[in-house]
Amino acid sequence: MIEYPSAPDTPRSHLPFSPATRVGELIFVSGQASVDATGKIVSDSFEGEMRRSIENLRKVLETAGSDLAHVVQTRNYVRDGEDLAQFNAIYPEYFTAPYPARTTITNCLTPALRYEIECIAVVRDRQR
Repeated sequence: MIEYPSAPDTPRSHLPFSPATRVGELIFVSGQASVDATGKIVSDSFEGEMRRSIENLRKVLETAGSDLAHVVQTRNYVRDGEDLAQFNAIYPEYFTAPYPARTTITNCLTPALRYEIECIAVVRDRQR
C-alpha cells in the first residue's frame, strides 16, 4: 500500500509531486528547498537556505512517522561549488555518525535556490 502523508504545516509545492511517499517502513521525501508552508521560495544566504530546507525535511519526516535520525540516504543539491565547505560544516549538525549514505551534486539548481535536499528514511521505532 502506498501512502501520501501530509499535514497542514507540511511545506507544499505548486508543482505536481507529493512531499513524501510511504511504502511499508520506507519513506521517500521529495526535494525540500528554502520555502514557506505555501511553497513560496524564501531567499537567504546559503546557510539560511540550507537550514530552512533541512527543517522542512524534518517536518515532512515527522508527518510521515520518522525523523532525521532515521534517514538512510540523502541527496543534496548545492547550487554553487564554493558553498561546499559550508555545506560540509553544517551537515553534521543535523546528521550524525555513522552518517546516512549521501550524494552531493553541485552547479545544478535554478538561480532562485541555493540548496535542496531529498532523502529516504525508515519509520521510527514505534516503541520509542
